[in-house]
Amino acid sequence: MSETTTKNKTIIVLGIGLIAVSVSSILIKLCDAPALVIATYRLTLASVFYLGYTGIKQGKFWRTFSRGQIKTIFISAIFLTIHFSTWITSLKYTSVASSVILVQSAPIFVAFGSFIFLKERPSALLMVGAVIALFGSIMISVLDYSQDKNAMTGNLLAIGGAIGAAGYLLAGRKIRSQVNLFSYVSAVYSLTAVALLILAILNGASFFGFSTEIYLLFFAIAIFPQIIGHTSLNWALKYFSATAISIAILAEPIGASILAVFVLGEQLTVVKIFWGIVILSGVLIALIAETKNNRN
Repeated sequence: MSETTTKNKTIIVLGIGLIAVSVSSILIKLCDAPALVIATYRLTLASVFYLGYTGIKQGKFWRTFSRGQIKTIFISAIFLTIHFSTWITSLKYTSVASSVILVQSAPIFVAFGSFIFLKERPSALLMVGAVIALFGSIMISVLDYSQDKNAMTGNLLAIGGAIGAAGYLLAGRKIRSQVNLFSYVSAVYSLTAVALLILAILNGASFFGFSTEIYLLFFAIAIFPQIIGHTSLNWALKYFSATAISIAILAEPIGASILAVFVLGEQLTVVKIFWGIVILSGVLIALIAETKNNRN
């Protein structure tokens, strides 16, 4: 496969992943179940799917991991657990727009972590894109700020989700060049599912007795944002840096906010649309910078 074809394929897969993760917050808002239960079902169903697929294709794939890779996979699962347990909970306290925008502050933590742990020095142009995108995100967050006292709790939880996402992306970037995609996500999703299950049980959560609609939402949350969305982003980590992927994910609030208008009745003003365009401009600059960096 030529370099141009690979880049085009990567951008297409990344775009599909962004579209898939954009529906996550909407589905979670519609799902009237405890946050940890939603997170546990999401990762359990996704891990069952990939364990089955990878087991059929590769057999006992976990035996191929080195000790160092297993350590990285465990670290990735820990951060993914932090991400889902805090971010999904944040949606119970604040609006879709505020939650998805604040959780996308991850590029700040990713850029910092990439420099320290992965020795990846982001280019000046990439940092310009990050600043533009983050500034747009902050402005939308300010405009959407809720007067509800619980909103601050939700906002802080969303930032915790951003830190979890940053660690997850950094660990994924480190290992994705070494291991097969499906082996990686099978292991990470499974470990995360177990961790979330333990947290949910410790919090006294019940996993049964929900309506058919809620169970269908569990499956939808697992299929679209997780099986399709997160896996697409993990695939792209082999070709883009963790910083670039985290910046690209900043486009998620655009899709989520638009969907929130039609599905949840949340308001989308002209001012929000303007700052949404600013975010997308920052994302585009960052991806152009990453493409140039890979070319050199």
